[in-house]
Amino acid sequence: MIAAQEDAAAATEILLRADQDGVARLTLNRPRQYNALSLGLMTALIEELETIADDPALRVVVIEGAGKGFCAGHDLKELRANDSREFYEVTFELCSRLMLTVTRLPQPVIAKVHGIATAAGCQLVGTCDLAFAAETARFATPGVNIGLFCSTPMVALSRAVPRKQAMEMLIGGEMIAADEARRIGLINRAVADEALEEAVAEMAGKIVAKSPLTLKIGKEAFYRQIDMDLEAAYGYCAEAMVINMQARDAEEGIDAFIEKRQPVWEGR
Repeated sequence: MIAAQEDAAAATEILLRADQDGVARLTLNRPRQYNALSLGLMTALIEELETIADDPALRVVVIEGAGKGFCAGHDLKELRANDSREFYEVTFELCSRLMLTVTRLPQPVIAKVHGIATAAGCQLVGTCDLAFAAETARFATPGVNIGLFCSTPMVALSRAVPRKQAMEMLIGGEMIAADEARRIGLINRAVADEALEEAVAEMAGKIVAKSPLTLKIGKEAFYRQIDMDLEAAYGYCAEAMVINMQARDAEEGIDAFIEKRQPVWEGR
């Protein structure tokens, strides 16, 4: 079995976590490597996300990067130092597991992007439910430039942006600006660098104010229906609406709307 390159003690340092007011912040903390996704960092991310999933007090997750950039993708030095098929399989299977963990998390996940988000870093942005970026941020899937097509990043990218734009990023391998990333739908907003924290905090606050049960039902339904054909999607989402309507939070929310008061969510 292949062991992660960072031991358990180091793994606690390469990912920082801070919880406040219903928001869990996860900071990728390998700034000298532009927060490259080593096995240790991916493992730490998965473990923290799985812990967060079971905590009803946490309503939203923010993923950000320390240092000069968000995430430069996989750790190429680690990959070259372990050039066996087995290591490559472990790496990309773990990356796929990380992305699925983000998607399946009951809480919404916001990517807070500054600097660069490239390759698997761009994949992480595309996988998060929402993404806010500094106007100076840059995005790319540049693997083609070094003989390694960004095939796993392509999964998230091709589901986040139109096909022609996704293929241009994948084949061209060039950086795109935050405004272009917003235009094609890779991110929600591009804001002034000094306004990024405020924009993310504002959105996180809006999410925290919503029913966590409703968000859980809705997020799961969104990702399950999106790859169904139209008829199947309507059938599935109609059943999701029935389940949601039977929840106590839906009853409370509707009553509060009718009575012109703020709802009190119970999470059931």
